[in-house]
Amino acid sequence: MTDALDPADMREQYRTTELSAADLAPEPIGQFARWFKETAANPAIHEPNAMIVSTATPEGRPSSRTVLLKHYDEAGFVFFTNYESRKGKELAANPHVSLLFPWHPLARQVIITGRAARVGRDETVAYFRTRPHGSQLGAWASPQSTVIPSRADLLARYAELAARYPESEQVPVPPEWGGIRVIPEAVEFWQGHENRLHDRLRYVHEADGTWRVERLAP
Repeated sequence: MTDALDPADMREQYRTTELSAADLAPEPIGQFARWFKETAANPAIHEPNAMIVSTATPEGRPSSRTVLLKHYDEAGFVFFTNYESRKGKELAANPHVSLLFPWHPLARQVIITGRAARVGRDETVAYFRTRPHGSQLGAWASPQSTVIPSRADLLARYAELAARYPESEQVPVPPEWGGIRVIPEAVEFWQGHENRLHDRLRYVHEADGTWRVERLAP
């Protein structure tokens, strides 16, 4: 490995504006909305709604993948998946979940920890109807996270579905496909600074429904 690139020499000094508790919205969804709007307006950020979803088995074996956020409000953060996928099965057995928005060009991260719950079927159907026709077919064609013989097999399955459901036909929602809502218990807003003296402000949900803000050491 004489030609391997050494990551130990890779470093960057972040030069950004200080983030103080006084700057924050009263609750984390409002603060997320502020940052998400700024992020979406920045051309350096590709797919600002991309987030890393981390789940774990009941035994604590973790797994992570990138998923697209499709909705957020006071109730939580929603994405859609195949419930029979690895993440779907892990969340069914262990609902503890973490979301990470890695907005590196802005030297920002948002880390959400909470519990996952399936959204109502009506909400799933309403979102499925907004998906492009090809994506609807793809939800049927792919037995997500399972071993398949080849890509050719996957494409053949898609072709069969495309013949069965042309553009003029409504594609039914797969019974094993639907939304997951992450109900936040803590939300951290991370802002990078020089000398690794980053700002880390975390909202923690209290038993009375209010949010407490605490500062973490970087």
